[in-house]
Amino acid sequence: MKPQLRFHNTLSGRLEPLETLKSNEAGLYVCGITPYDETHLGHARCYVVFDVLKRVLLRNGYKVHHVQNFTDVDDKIIERARQKGTSPMDYPKPFIDGFLAHMKRLNVLPADRYPLVTTHMPQIVKLVVGLVEKGLAYNIDGSVYFRVRAFDQGAFPVRYGDLSKRNIDDLESGARVDVDDTKEDPLDFALWKKAKTGEPAWDSPWGQGRPGWHIECSAMSMEYLGQEFDIHGGGLDLIFPHHTNEVAQSVGATGKRFARMWMHNGFVTINQQKMSKSLGNFFTLTDIFARFDPMVVRYFLLSQHYRTPLNYSDHELAVAAKTWADRICGAHRIAASRADVAAPLAKDDAFEEALAHDVNTAEALGVMNTLCSEIFSLDKLARETGDAAASDAAGWKERFGKLASMLDALGLVVAAEESWPEAALELVRLRGEARTRKDWKESDRIRDALKAMGFVVEDSAAGPRLKRIV
Repeated sequence: MKPQLRFHNTLSGRLEPLETLKSNEAGLYVCGITPYDETHLGHARCYVVFDVLKRVLLRNGYKVHHVQNFTDVDDKIIERARQKGTSPMDYPKPFIDGFLAHMKRLNVLPADRYPLVTTHMPQIVKLVVGLVEKGLAYNIDGSVYFRVRAFDQGAFPVRYGDLSKRNIDDLESGARVDVDDTKEDPLDFALWKKAKTGEPAWDSPWGQGRPGWHIECSAMSMEYLGQEFDIHGGGLDLIFPHHTNEVAQSVGATGKRFARMWMHNGFVTINQQKMSKSLGNFFTLTDIFARFDPMVVRYFLLSQHYRTPLNYSDHELAVAAKTWADRICGAHRIAASRADVAAPLAKDDAFEEALAHDVNTAEALGVMNTLCSEIFSLDKLARETGDAAASDAAGWKERFGKLASMLDALGLVVAAEESWPEAALELVRLRGEARTRKDWKESDRIRDALKAMGFVVEDSAAGPRLKRIV
């Protein structure tokens, strides 16, 4: 019997059963990156979280229609391109390619569509035109703004502050709300921006310009998922103003609910402060993957419930690496060897219920850990006593099938052999060369460099062996 899927809906603030518009189908839109810099760990958490959500849906018989955009025209992109002396239209591509490569290494299932803002201008302009015609938007000298108070006072299924739990009368214009003396109201936000000299621009009924930040996601999600769809996801920082404004303009345009369920993942923090590019305290996946296997990073990202903060440190990742290698991979190797042949996947009720209950990966990993403990205990008993029950092939097939099923649900892949970061392996090679030529000073320097990365080298007759320092 399948468990009932229940997820926390940011809009209602409650845990709700999943009730999709179409039976056994789910429309999922996840806000994508603005590709102006390297992908960092905060990005990884978002897309690993929603990858597990997608896997849970697929696991429970849903056909998932997954859309994830790239904001490939933006103030930051334009400014970075200007600094680099390149075209803002060409600037995002290497970062998009890098993002997709990192997601592949993290075993994130690809979206069905990755729409770009720059290729969806007709849909965006059409949506803005509709809002102007309804009186929910107005043109001032080539820029178009959304009337927030007009929407909030209208006969719509939601009000402006329902998603962010903010009272419109208490809101003030601030850093993320467009400040412009020409607007009717400080709370109004830009749907279309008048072109500036030297910036990318497209034709519109109001003259040359480009979209505001929020309108793109409304246009692209409705283009591929319809005016109303099932789940909209993103990071906690997007609730206000991005998703709040997205709700207003979408519902204002169609009169429908837009996204039925909103899900948001918590921040990755450094010393309890949000990791972000704007704060300059972010760690790129390129740097992290040089020291930690991507599966270790994925395991770490799933170690806490997706709505809670996740504090990053080298020590936390080193602990995750040891747990992953010693417990999860170790138990997998034991179960695989004792099962003799590939076992069919076998679901565990407690594990399935944990994921069905708001994608509780922390609880699911706890169930997996209990299974690993059982595998280690029975393996020890079988080796020490030759106990027939402990070495029963059928029992081991079931255990291996359960563990394999759990790993599959979480998108975790156990390598045939333990893998180490490329940078660490290169240092081991260089250390070997230094020892061969008896350059002990260089050997010691490399040893210290490995230690700084969290590794110690043990020399044996079989050759050097890396171990993590925890």
